[in-house]
Amino acid sequence: MAKKGYHVVGLMSGTSLDGLDLALCRFYRYRDHWKYEILLATTYKYSDEWKENLTTASTLNAREFLLLHKTYGRYLGAAVKRFLGKRLHADLVASHGHTIYHQPESGLTFQLGDGASLASGCGITTVSDFRTMSVAMGGQGAPLVPAGDELLFGGYDVCLNLGGFANISYRRGNSRIAFDICPVNIVLNRLAAQKGLEYDPGGCLGRNGTPHEALINRLNGLPFYAQTGPKSLGREWLEEYFLPVLDQFDVALDDKFRSVYEHIFHQVGRYLKSFPSCRVLVTGGGAFNDFLVEGLEKPGVRLVIPDRELIKYKEALVFAFLGLLRYRNEVNCMASVTGSVKDLSTGIIHRT
Repeated sequence: MAKKGYHVVGLMSGTSLDGLDLALCRFYRYRDHWKYEILLATTYKYSDEWKENLTTASTLNAREFLLLHKTYGRYLGAAVKRFLGKRLHADLVASHGHTIYHQPESGLTFQLGDGASLASGCGITTVSDFRTMSVAMGGQGAPLVPAGDELLFGGYDVCLNLGGFANISYRRGNSRIAFDICPVNIVLNRLAAQKGLEYDPGGCLGRNGTPHEALINRLNGLPFYAQTGPKSLGREWLEEYFLPVLDQFDVALDDKFRSVYEHIFHQVGRYLKSFPSCRVLVTGGGAFNDFLVEGLEKPGVRLVIPDRELIKYKEALVFAFLGLLRYRNEVNCMASVTGSVKDLSTGIIHRT
């Protein structure tokens, strides 16, 4: 790799199934600090067939699942080749994959997208499977982005991501603390689909609804919200605990929307209010939702909405960076965040 910098492609596929995010990033050291540039970024929307494949992957038998794992890896490799074309160059590819299972309490997490197939398909050394070592070492395997928050965005008091799930990252003493807070877009998009929409534009559906107090109280009373320490959320938790509560209340759809927003405001807000006079970097698709952002504003809390590129591609950027740290055999998974027995340099390297 070039001594003056590393060119890395980061791949991110989130739980909201918005598409595959790709970011070609340059990382370099300046005065003992890591700096970055996003040179090019895009999102490849998933076809209806791929949305179906990723949604139903957990129902497949072992052979079908392994075939899909390989096929999706080749799809990712082809996406990297298409993204870079004939003119652009990358030293490394880092892929988050698409989470199918996340049950760290059972020692299980699985991100679809075979790294070997990806590397073979694009012809570039690839890092993948970032979470399993953390889980094997007693951790949650998530969130992983805080390592990037620490080294790339340390100028902010708090980093808040409003993606499929909301997660927060901040420094306390000598440690980085981070955890998932509550579902956001994964639920809002599900409700929007009932109106034939991909998402709630600007939060207008939620803004027009009326809060349903009993529903809000039931959601806020879910046991996960009383847990402390490293904790993370996944599709399984959503389907087992959150959605059954949401579905059992026979209320107007706009009112259900508003109630979910109020739930998000409460859960995220109870952490933000503990940071008086702080700067909060807000990224993820929820940063484009005016009603959502308005509901999170607190006295003394400055919500910083960055440029559109960073909002959309921060996670792809950070996974590119985590892949680079792994390639350099440096820590990219913090025990203070995931609860694993020690800091780790995690991810499987597939050299080409």
